[in-house]
Amino acid sequence: MPATASTNPAPPTPPAPGTRSADLVARRQKVVCSGVGMLSPLTAARAKGAVITDVDGREFIDFASGIGVMGVGHSDPAVVEAVRKQVGELQHACIHVATYEPYVALCEKLVGLFPHHEDAGDGTKAMLISTGAEAVENAIKIARQATGRAGVICYTGAFHGRTLLAGSLTSKTRLKEGCGPYAPEIYRLPFPKAMPGESIDEAALVKRELTRLERAFDDTVSASQVAAIIIEVVQGEGGFNVAPKAYLQGLRNICDRHGIVLIFDEVQSGFCRTGTWAGYEYSGVKPDLSPWAKAMGGGLPIACVIGKASVMDRVNPGTLGGTYGGNPVACAAALAAIKRMEELDLNAKAKHIGETIRTRFTDLQKKVTQVTDVRGMGAMMAIELCEVVGEGGDPTKPAPAIVKAVIDDCRSKGLLIIAAGVAGNCIRVLTPLVITDEQLNRGLDILCTSIEQHANA
Repeated sequence: MPATASTNPAPPTPPAPGTRSADLVARRQKVVCSGVGMLSPLTAARAKGAVITDVDGREFIDFASGIGVMGVGHSDPAVVEAVRKQVGELQHACIHVATYEPYVALCEKLVGLFPHHEDAGDGTKAMLISTGAEAVENAIKIARQATGRAGVICYTGAFHGRTLLAGSLTSKTRLKEGCGPYAPEIYRLPFPKAMPGESIDEAALVKRELTRLERAFDDTVSASQVAAIIIEVVQGEGGFNVAPKAYLQGLRNICDRHGIVLIFDEVQSGFCRTGTWAGYEYSGVKPDLSPWAKAMGGGLPIACVIGKASVMDRVNPGTLGGTYGGNPVACAAALAAIKRMEELDLNAKAKHIGETIRTRFTDLQKKVTQVTDVRGMGAMMAIELCEVVGEGGDPTKPAPAIVKAVIDDCRSKGLLIIAAGVAGNCIRVLTPLVITDEQLNRGLDILCTSIEQHANA
């Protein structure tokens, strides 16, 4: 399908001509496939803590952390040392060929942190892969084998990856244009949130959306054909919408009643990002399966699926995994990163960061009409911008142009930040969790001032 202005936003403002950054971006454009999106023209030469330095030596406060990856901060000494040590001992063996200690030790740590079973007669198991999309794909494969069913229910606004199955689950059409035909047996429902301009209390919203799901079993796909329901407890690319606690509890009951595997996608929300180890902890609900990645590896590519042993073990040997899954160097980095999360109490730090951001954003919302929502959990916060429609009208028309102007302006002032939302009209904050208060407040000063200026321009 040809690209259109309505589905493809304007490219980021290029670096200043004559700089090393401009030269590097030009080199990229000559040899790197344009399908590899470029959210920012920023270059990176090195990074430490919550600061990235570009190839021209300019420093930027990092409010993106590699899209939620650098929770323990850039170049954490303990992670660097663990990687250095492991590289000198074993770089690769392939878990299918030989069992090595870092893989087993990491799985032991994961099932201890994230027990999925409720029954003492059950247990929790894990498997390792390299990316979040792989984790999602494997979770679906496990659910299908465990149930003998094919159907998967997902949600609007979802982002589960860019591979074919994960991309089929992903909602944002711009990210998968021209990639079809998509994987079959995918059924999508509205994410449980109020519609723009809608006034509805949470209890009524939850009742409506759970009823919608039950009706879907009658007119869309039979519950007896559904292998899994997959949901982000806090949507990432979709704009940091938080699923209501009661809705997740209702999902658990429905899945139990119909023998459906419940999957919580924690790829972006896991590992202290929301102020708890798992985003789902606020609901009191445990999933049957969950895919994880991003902050898990301290910057190295590693992901996992964690699940009830009674579900995980109902798969055929050889149907999961891959050559690089659970690479020993990445495992060592993940073990070191998790240890640092514990030592630094990054759950408490995430709550502090989130409270600071929320306060600043809600104060801004009182002054700027175009700020229509502030949402998220812990240090996973977003602010939504819309234009005022008509005289005295509701501000419900997305304003991606304002977001782009703010992002470009912030970058010119030393702050890296990225957008979110299906319409690209949200700004998401995913700082490294080791960011200092001074860095956080300096970045928020830049961001809030820019939003106020561009919204009122």
